[in-house]
Amino acid sequence: MTDDVIIRRTGDVGRISLNRPKALNALNQSMVDAMIEALTAWRDDDSIKAVVVDGEGERGFCAGGDIKMLAESGKAGDDRAWRFWRDEYRLNTLIFEYPKPYVALIDGITMGGGVGVSVHGSHRVAGDRTMIAMPETGIGFHPDVGGAYFLPRLAGCLGEWMGLTGARLKTADAIAAGVATHYVPSERNGELIYALETERLDDDGERIEELLDGFDGKVGDSDLALERGLIDAAFCEPSIEAILAALDAAGDNWSTRQAELLRAKSPTSLAVTLEAIRTGRDLEFRDVMAQDLRVSMRFLRPGSDFYEGVRAVVVDKDNAPSWGPVPADRAVFFAPLDDDHEMSFI
Repeated sequence: MTDDVIIRRTGDVGRISLNRPKALNALNQSMVDAMIEALTAWRDDDSIKAVVVDGEGERGFCAGGDIKMLAESGKAGDDRAWRFWRDEYRLNTLIFEYPKPYVALIDGITMGGGVGVSVHGSHRVAGDRTMIAMPETGIGFHPDVGGAYFLPRLAGCLGEWMGLTGARLKTADAIAAGVATHYVPSERNGELIYALETERLDDDGERIEELLDGFDGKVGDSDLALERGLIDAAFCEPSIEAILAALDAAGDNWSTRQAELLRAKSPTSLAVTLEAIRTGRDLEFRDVMAQDLRVSMRFLRPGSDFYEGVRAVVVDKDNAPSWGPVPADRAVFFAPLDDDHEMSFI
């Protein structure tokens, strides 16, 4: 067991609280292991009617994973990164396939791995502090944890825009995009948790829906309604080059800003991410997770932009990465791993 995640049963609910507030509840191996163990046990426990997941502290639900460890593992050539990703993706799959309501209270920063332990659940409850993003192209990586599954299933080309630019969705935008399913004001979070823990819940989740609807507030207007036309006009284009050309041709302030964001990202990450998202649109969830593991492991190759991104953003924090050229053959990112390292599921 680990103190980095608090697991307990309260009433009809299995409760999981991510407990690394100083690290914005970023996931590590022990947290992933503990969540898998709890969810597997509760899955077949008829007395548990739902799972509720939140993060300790007011700033973050979960800000991702242990990026520094992953880069160190890649350089050392050991299996720590592979094991973490395999188990994290197993956890994502367990959540996606979970037969009971899975309520993630995403009131705070929710990025990368935090998206993976929330967006695949049945209920994603945003609060006033919610900020959701998949910023991986900014560190020379790709939107993993099932990003290539949920992103292309958003309306239009919102998914391409989010995955490529690392766009940050605040509360109203998260609801409008469908990334969050419900809104509960932050000040009522404690009341909601108490209600979920003390109410008699049913097997089909209807009482949870009633509770969430009872706590619902007015979320306000989303900017996405104004931006959707611009997003689709550019980010539905077939290549990064065509997307940039469309943004440049549009010439408005929003499009100019998106082009600036893209040109600051790793060119390799952009190309691989776009291909992964477009491929993922037609894949089943487990196939996307197998693809994620293959692509993630290929970002650990010597000379990868991932190492430079981690140096610039996490280690030296100069935010001035020097990206390499896009590989001529990107198919290698998607090729199967050896038999001992291919994705396997619980």
